Formats: sequence, structure tokens, C-alpha cells
Amino acid sequence: MSDDEDIHSEVFFSFEAVSDAKVLIISIAARQAGMHPQTLRQYDRMGLVQPGRTAGGGRRYSERDVALLREVQRLSQEEGVNLAGIKRIIELEGMVGDLRQRVAELEAELVRTRTRLAQIEAAGFPRRDLVPSNQHPTALVVWRPAKSS
Repeated sequence: MSDDEDIHSEVFFSFEAVSDAKVLIISIAARQAGMHPQTLRQYDRMGLVQPGRTAGGGRRYSERDVALLREVQRLSQEEGVNLAGIKRIIELEGMVGDLRQRVAELEAELVRTRTRLAQIEAAGFPRRDLVPSNQHPTALVVWRPAKSS
């Protein structure tokens, strides 16, 4: 890659297709990520990855954790991003994922609301006999409840 391509490269990672089950012991996760187990311990202390814990305190990693570790290594070695920067990238990616989910929820709610509004309008609402539209804009309307029998 040219220097210009390096400057404008995008960082985006998705781990949707990998498992969240925390079943890998540290030595296996380290081997799969191409790292030393001590590096995984350091990344855990820094908050870059959050392995599960056994009752005895042993770390357990998921396939998603291993994919994240590989991305941390790539960002560090190939992109030259320091670990503090990588931690911030991970946090921001998490926020983006949460925001995308919220947008999807709001879009679905908007569709439901528009559908309901269309149903109400099709039923004859707003009723023009309840609020006459030919009244003068400064007219005062007094409402009195009907007397109960």
C-alpha cells in the first residue's frame, strides 16, 4: 500500500459470526490469537478484552474474544495504533453497534406508528364534526360534559 492509502484506511470490525461462549483456556486462546498468554493477561488488565472467569479465577475466552485479540494485534502491528487508541476504538465500535441497534428499534417503532396512524385515518379520523374547521381562529370553544343520568 502507498502512504496515501495508509492514511485513509478505515478501521471496522464485526464479530457477529463468532461464538460468545467463554470456553477457551488462556493457552488455547493465546495460540489461536498468535500471542503469548502473558499478553492476554495484560490486555485483560487494560480492559481491551474481558474474558469470563471460572469459580477458581481462571480466564475463559470465546471465539469472539480471540477475533478481537487478532484485531488488536493487527491494529497495533499493521496500523501502528497504540493500545490506548485501540481501547478507544473498541469502545467506539461498541457504541456504534448500540446506536445502530437503537436506530433499528426506532425505525421499527416509526413503521408501527405510521401504520397505526393510517388505520386511524382510514377509520374516519380526525372527525370534522368534533372540531369544525370553519371557525374563526380566535373563537372561544367552551366544553361542558354531558350530565349523567
